[in-house]
Amino acid sequence: MVTHVVMWNFKPEVKEEEKAAILAKMKEATETLVGEVPGLISARFVEKPLAGSTHAFGLISTHETEEDVVAYGIHPAHVKAADTYVRPYTCDRSCLNF
Repeated sequence: MVTHVVMWNFKPEVKEEEKAAILAKMKEATETLVGEVPGLISARFVEKPLAGSTHAFGLISTHETEEDVVAYGIHPAHVKAADTYVRPYTCDRSCLNF
């Protein structure tokens, strides 16, 4: 099993009053990929990290194999979710696979 951890911050131009709604859409869009993307075992969106964290929110997902992580990255459902609900609002992306 492979764990895929991705973390982001909001772009500076995202208004404070919009953040909660954006996070809710990100959570739904990313967590509902389970069952749709082959090899994706679980997805947990973290919208309230502990104080001292370097990023504002993140995603922890598990995959059957390393190849499944690569396939997840280019799967049309993932690309649509990322392009619609994540990439327009985020910066400072960090990723760790193990």
